[in-house]
This record gives sequence, C-alpha cells and structure tokens, in this order.
Amino acid sequence: MPGKLPDLREELSISPGPRLFDGQPSWTLHDPVRNVFFQLDWPSFEMLSRWHLNDAAAIVDAINRDTALQLDHEAFGNFLLFLREQNLLQVTPGSAAAFAASRARQRGSLFQWLLHNYLFFRIPLVRPDAWLTWLQPRLAFLFSPTFRRLTVAAGIFGLLGAYREWDRFAGTLMDTLSWEGAAMYGVAVVFAKTCHELGHALTAKRYGCRVPTMGLAFLVMWPVAYTDTNEVWKLPRRGQRLAVAGAGIVTEMGIAAWATLAWVWLPEGGIRQAAFLLSTTTWISTLAINASPFMRFDGYYILSDYLGLPNLHNRCFALARWDLRERLFALGEPPPEVFPPHRRIGLILFAWTVWIYRLVLFLGIAALVYHFFIKAVGILLFIVEMVWFVSLPLWNEMQAWRRRRSALRHSRRARCSAVLAVALALLFLLPWPDRIRTSGMLQPQTHMALYAPPQSQVESLPVSNMQQVPAGQTLLGLGSAELDLRTGETDARQQSLSWQSAAAGFDAATRKDWQVLNDQLVFSQAEQAAVGADFQRYRPTAPYAGVLVDVDPDLRVGQWLTNREYLGSLVAAGKWQVVTYVGEDAVHRIAPGDRALFIADGLGSRTLSLTVASIDRDATRTLGEPELATMFGGDVLAREKSGVIYPEQAVFRVALHVAEPLPAEQQEWRGKVTIAGKWEVPALRFLRTAASVAWREAGF
Repeated sequence: MPGKLPDLREELSISPGPRLFDGQPSWTLHDPVRNVFFQLDWPSFEMLSRWHLNDAAAIVDAINRDTALQLDHEAFGNFLLFLREQNLLQVTPGSAAAFAASRARQRGSLFQWLLHNYLFFRIPLVRPDAWLTWLQPRLAFLFSPTFRRLTVAAGIFGLLGAYREWDRFAGTLMDTLSWEGAAMYGVAVVFAKTCHELGHALTAKRYGCRVPTMGLAFLVMWPVAYTDTNEVWKLPRRGQRLAVAGAGIVTEMGIAAWATLAWVWLPEGGIRQAAFLLSTTTWISTLAINASPFMRFDGYYILSDYLGLPNLHNRCFALARWDLRERLFALGEPPPEVFPPHRRIGLILFAWTVWIYRLVLFLGIAALVYHFFIKAVGILLFIVEMVWFVSLPLWNEMQAWRRRRSALRHSRRARCSAVLAVALALLFLLPWPDRIRTSGMLQPQTHMALYAPPQSQVESLPVSNMQQVPAGQTLLGLGSAELDLRTGETDARQQSLSWQSAAAGFDAATRKDWQVLNDQLVFSQAEQAAVGADFQRYRPTAPYAGVLVDVDPDLRVGQWLTNREYLGSLVAAGKWQVVTYVGEDAVHRIAPGDRALFIADGLGSRTLSLTVASIDRDATRTLGEPELATMFGGDVLAREKSGVIYPEQAVFRVALHVAEPLPAEQQEWRGKVTIAGKWEVPALRFLRTAASVAWREAGF
C-alpha cells in the first residue's frame, strides 16, 4: 500500500479505556464535533500511534518489529476504511463529492427518514450541565455508604411490612384501577422518571463527565425520558461506566424502598396514598422496563459495559446472521468476531431473544394504538412494523445469500437446506388430513325429561328407577289441591249449565236465555278440557317403550315438589347420539357421513365410533347443552345471562350417531370428540383466517 497517508483530524483526542473481555487493553477515541466515542483495540491503537510514519508498509513493519502483534496490510486497509467511513480523516481537495455522497447515504430517502423517526427520535428539552455542576456537591450525601445502607434497610423493612399487610396492599392496588388512579399514576411516573434521569446525570457529573442535554425520546410514539451521557465512554474504569448506566435503576429502587417503608408506617391519608403510588410505579417500571437488556435502556448499557462489548446489539445480530448462514450452508466464512465458544453461543441466543422481544413489543404497541386510539394509525403501525422488523431483515438476508450464490452452488449443506426448505414448503402447500377436536355430550336420540308442574305432590310411584315401561304406561302419579279444586268447580259448573240448558225449553221465562246458556256451556266444556290437559301433566304417560332413568331415590309418596323440579327421563333403548358444536372456521371441513370418535371424560372410559348425522345450517344462538360451555369444563366459549348460555363466537350444532347400540341404563356423559374432516391445505387455512380478520377489521 504505497503512498502518503491522509492526515487525521486534529481535534480528535484519545484516552486509555478498560481492558477488553480477552484481556487486551483498549483506548477511547473521541470526536468532539459529533460528541461520538470509538473504542479502539490494541492493533488499532498501535497503528494510530504510528500514523506519523505516513506510510502503510512502514507502520505495519514497525508494529511487527516492536510489539508482539503480527499484522498484515489487509488489517491496515480495514482500519483505514474505518477511519474514512467515520469521517475521522482531514478533508482533502476533491473529497467534497465523496462527503456529499456519504451524507446522502446517511440521510436516505424521505420514506427512510420517516421510518427512522417514527421508530425512534429525541427532543432535547434542557441543557443541564451548568446547574448539575452546582447541584452535584450539595447532593453528594446520596452517594455515601451510610445512605446506601439506610436505603437497603428501608427496603427490607418496607417489603416485610408490605408482606405482613399484603391484603391491604393488594386492596389499595385494586382501588387505584380507575381513571383517577391512572392520572395519579401518570404523575408518579413523571416524578420517578425525572429522578431516574437525574440519577444518571448526577453520577456522570460525579465522575467529571459533561451532560449536554436531557429531554424526551419517542420509541414507536411512546415517550421515554433520556439523558445524554455519551461522555462516560472517556472513563477509563469499567466500574465507573457501570455506575452511571445503573444509576437510574438504583435511584428508582431507592425511591421504591423509602416509599414502601413510608406506606407501612404512615397513617391513612394523601401522603400514604402518594407513597403507595411511588412504590408500585418504581418497582414495576424499573424491573419491567429499565432493567431489560432487549431495548436500548439501562439494562442494555449495563450488560454491554459488563461484557465489555460496545454496540452489543449490532455485534450480536451480525454474529447471529453469520451463525444462521453457517448452519444452513456451511460456507466456512470467518465469524465477524472471534469469541470463546460459550460466549459466542450466549450472544447468538441473546440476538434471537432480542429479535423476538422487539417484534412482540412493537406489535403490542400497535395493537394498543389500534384498540384505544386511532384505528387507521394502528393498521399503519402494524404494516410498518411487519415490513421493518420482518420483511426488510428477511430481504436483506436474502440479498446476502444472493451475493454468495457462487459458493452456495458448491455447498453440500446448502443443497440439503434447499431440499429441507422445499419439503417444508410442500408441507405448507399440500393438503393434510384434518382432525376437528372439541367436546361433546353423549345422550340418547329419543328421550323425554319429566319436570314437576306447579304446586304438585307425589301421590304414587308406579314405576321405579331403571324399570322397563311399555308405551302408554303411567310414569308418575302427582296431585295438586288447586287442580282438584278447579276440577270440582268445572264439573259442578258444567252440570249446572247442562241442567239449565235442558230445562230452558219448558220455562217461558228462561227460554229467551237459552242461547246464552248454550254459549256458557260450550265455554265450560272447553275449560273442563283445559283442566283435563293440565291433569295429564300430573299423570305423565310413556309415549314410547323405554326405560325410566335418573329418578331420585329419595322421592317418596306425599312429598311436595318445587316447580320445574327434574324427576327423571324416559329413554328409548338402543339409539344414542353425541351432540357437539363446531366453530365457523372448521364447519366447512365436515359433512354428513364423516367418521368420528368419542372418548368420555374420566379414567377407563370407552371409545365410541360415531358418524356425522346432521349439521345445523345456521349458527347456534343459545347453547342447549350447558355442560359444553367453558364455564362448566367444555370447549365452547360462552357467557351466562339470566340462566341462558350464549356462545361468544359463531358455532354450529352437529349431531353424530353412535354406531353401536347402548343400553338404556347408559348415563349421559361429556367427552372429547374427534371428527375426521376433509383434507385441507394449511396455506389456505392461514389465508382464509387472515382474510377474515382483514375483512372484519377493515370496517371503520
């Protein structure tokens, strides 16, 4: 690499940094114009310190001669490319066009700018460095060992007190679940997060770092406070960086400790309520949000500094992409960075966890916006996030595979992966035998339930439980004082009217009322027929031959019964069926004649062969078999209102005949039903579901 080297920018500064994970020293390069810091390893520092030699070959030879390092010209070329890409070299004549092109690439298109600023952007609010310099000495007691010990003790006693009064603590939490409570929680969150950022800023000032700005950052339109503590990169000790990164979490945990103790000791009142709000807010927000390493919050920087791996996410992502290519294609490419095996595996797993976490988080935010704010914005956010977090990474990875297509043609692993991908695609595109699984109720096809009429009393029990009865046999003898009174009244009225109507032809005085008497007689006869029909309810007979089952063994003659009390059922022997309910997404896959199986709930239950007999054409409005509802252990999602069970989703009633005859003494039983439906392509099912959701949600 002959020729004069470009000059470094004169305003750059370099300072010692902490040791890296492999034990080699590091240095921190500071660009004060952009307030950006770069961590340099040992080879980079040696090349930079010999830049005055002004010749690439001379620098490489001097390093190989004077140090234990053995570099080649490729390593120097990569370092020079890094300096050029990061604009750390002086501007030379004719380089304006290159800088303009680099700036254009950084800006990107308007669409890319909108995407980046939608996902994350900052709004600086204050420049706190001057008043932090004044405030830090006056709050130095907060960093003292004595205060730390007192805070730990307060947290322990506070948690013990909250545990002892857990019922009151939980009850207070439920009382705050209202709009007024949400507003108070908002005030508590603002206070806690302000203290959180002050913790970062004061700790940074304690170690001599400048804090240029504090403000709000918006992560997928969600506001979070931020403090610019970039200057901590110039701190040589890793422990100091960890202290600044963890200061916000420590501050909130301290607030939580003292607030919990205050809630335990203070009497009822507004101050105690404020302490409760601060306690719950800081405990939850710190552990659930700030301590998470999956986003660029405090937990990420703590983990990054602890491992000694700046830009942890990007480095993990690059390693995970390399690992994916090697597992799929075995190209033998060198990894982007060399790590010990156990650390490499951990970083790869961490990268996949971050990808999944971010996808779920951003989709959750889009769902919240969709359901609670603006529907159109929620749909737009969903589309953007699916494109940005799913489609775009897949497209970029496919482009990386395309650039390696020549190597892929000669890779045996790549051919195996291609065959496996085709097989998986065929599994998704070819029809598969389908099984519809749900709960069902085994019951006789022909059965009649007996219920007690109003104000009835048992007069006779001509048939015992599990007894065979012929058609026309009286099943129960019930009596009613009111019915006896009505019978006597109607009989007496009919006899009286019959006598008066017959005698009217012999009496001139009553002859003119003869038509009225006949009309009254007809009405009396109709009333007598109605009483006779009611009497049949008290003397039920068997309309068909069968077996009387489910008779209460404690039923005795003379016992009074409540209205609609269940007394038993008449079951016709032989013919049984299973009733089940199938959702609208599966009902089109079954038809009369399809095979099915029924397995009753419980140990040692038998398996019954079934055949689909009928399928309702319309969705069921009410559930006739309450045992199949989820509230009673079934599979049909339903709700109860005024004693009626209503399905929450569209379900269709399906009747299945039992192939073999069952004895009449067989009990009704709930179990699992498996229906052998039509074969279906999984892709069609997915598309049908997606189209159904899109159509349902498209209405504004």
